[in-house]
Amino acid sequence: MPTVLLLDVSLSMSRPIATLEGHEETSRRHLAVAGINPFLDYLASNCKLEFVSLVIFSSLYEQVVPFTRDYNEIRTAVEKLDDYDKTCIETALGGVNMLILEEWGASAPCQVILVTDGALGFGEGSLKQVVQAYSNRSALAADHKFSLPFKFPCKLHVMLLGDSTTKQTLISASLLRDLISVNGQGGELFMPEGSLSVKTVQGMFSALAEKYYSPFVGVLKCGNLTCPVHIFPTLDAYDRVHEFEHVKKVASKEIRTCGFIDIADIASPPYLSRHLVLPISTSQSSCAKTDSNKDDSEEREDKSAAFTVLLHGSLKVEGMIALVQISEDWYGMMYSYADSKKKSNLMLSVFEPGPNVISWLGCLSHLGPVSDLATASNKPGEGKSPFPVCPAERRSYSQNCVVWIKTTGLHTDIQKILRNARKLPEKLPHFYKELNRLRRAALALGFYELLDAVAQLLDRECTLLAGNTHPDAALQMAHVASFLRSEVARDAEQNIVPLQTNFSTDWGDRSDR
Repeated sequence: MPTVLLLDVSLSMSRPIATLEGHEETSRRHLAVAGINPFLDYLASNCKLEFVSLVIFSSLYEQVVPFTRDYNEIRTAVEKLDDYDKTCIETALGGVNMLILEEWGASAPCQVILVTDGALGFGEGSLKQVVQAYSNRSALAADHKFSLPFKFPCKLHVMLLGDSTTKQTLISASLLRDLISVNGQGGELFMPEGSLSVKTVQGMFSALAEKYYSPFVGVLKCGNLTCPVHIFPTLDAYDRVHEFEHVKKVASKEIRTCGFIDIADIASPPYLSRHLVLPISTSQSSCAKTDSNKDDSEEREDKSAAFTVLLHGSLKVEGMIALVQISEDWYGMMYSYADSKKKSNLMLSVFEPGPNVISWLGCLSHLGPVSDLATASNKPGEGKSPFPVCPAERRSYSQNCVVWIKTTGLHTDIQKILRNARKLPEKLPHFYKELNRLRRAALALGFYELLDAVAQLLDRECTLLAGNTHPDAALQMAHVASFLRSEVARDAEQNIVPLQTNFSTDWGDRSDR
C-alpha cells in the first residue's frame, strides 16, 4: 500500500512560533520535519515493505522523492527544502492523482498524508474556495476537472499544524474535514493535543502510525500445524451498506485453513484486496538482542522452519489454493504468486463477506472432502471436477430480456425487424415475434416515440422494395405501420397479429406441401 507524504512548503509554513522547550523559536515546517522523522522510524521497524513518496506543494507541486523503501532518502530530502509562495491544495491533490495513477494504476489502495498549517489563503485556490467548489460542483462547467474523490482506493489523512485554541485553526479544521468527506474513502484529521510543540506534533504522527500503519499479526492454522504470520498490507475491517443490510466484519487474529481446491476449479474469482503473507520467527517476539549478536540472529531467523514455507511449496507444486476463513462467514484464498520467473510469494486474496461469494463453488460452508461426493462420476481418480455447482433452481433463458443501455442494443433490435421484413413472407413468424418483443419493451419503458419511428421505417421499406419482391411483404409492413400508429398499439395486452391475405394463405399451403 503506497503512501504519499504531501508536505506544504508555502510561506505560511515558515512563520516563527515560540515553543515551550526552552522558549526557542522555530517554524511549522521544522515541526513537520520533527514529526515526519519518527513516522518514518515507525515504518522502518513495522512496515518495511511500505513504499513512500515525498511530494511538496505551494501554488505548484513537485515530487521530490519517488516511491521508495529507502526512508533515509526522504529524511535527507525534508531537511533541504526551501520556502515557496502561497498554498494551493487543489493543485497538489491533482498532482497526487496523476502520480499514483501513473505509478500504481487505479486498483492499488493508497494513503495520502497532507501535512499543512491550514492557512486559509485568499482568492482562487484558497482552502475555502476549494471546499466551496466541491460543494457546488453541479453549478460549475461540465469540463471542470475535480481532483476529489481520488480515482483509486485512497485514504486522505490531514496533519494540521495549528493551535487548537485559535479561531483560524478551528475554521481550517472544519474545512479540511469537509475535504476528507468529499473524498469519501476514509481518513482522519489529526491535530496536536495542547499547544504547538515538537512533543505534541510527534505524538500526532505517532497516533497516525499506530492507527493506520500497525502491522497485522495473526496465526495461520491448518489442522494441528500453526505459524505466526505477518500480513501486509494490513487486513482492514469491512464496513459497507448493501441493498438490504449493513455488513460489518473484523478480521480475526486466527486464520483457519478450511481445505484445498484446484486452481482450475477456483479459476479467477473476484476479491476485495490482496495481501502478502510472511512468517514471523519465534525469536522476533523475544526480548531485544545486543548489537553483537544481531547478524547471527538474523541468519538463524532466515533459516528457521515455518509452516508457511511448506504450504507455499505445496500449493506451487500441486497447482492448488488453500481456502481460508478470516472471520465468521468471511473467506479468502492463499496461493503461490510469482512476480518474476525466479521469485514467488505466498499471497492472500480476500473475498466479499458471505458464504455464497463464488457462484460456481456454491455455498462455501457446504464444501467437504472429495471422497464424500455421492455421485459416482465425481469419485476421486476419475478426472472429473465437481465444479461448477448447479444451482438449486434451474432458470429458463428462452426469453431474453431487452437491454437498451447503449444505442447499439436498440439499433440491433430494429435492424433485426427490418431484415425479417425484407424476407417476407418466409420470415413471417420471426418478423411478428421480434416486432411484439420490441413493442412490449417500448411500452414498459414509456418509449412511445419508438412505435412511430418503427412505423416510419416500415413505410420507407415499402417504397424501397424491389420489383420481384413477394406482394405479401408490402401488405404486411403497411398493416404493421398502420397498427403502430393506432391507439390500440399502446395497449400492452394486445399483440400485433399477421394480416390474413390470399398471398399469405397460398404461401402457407405451399410451405405445408
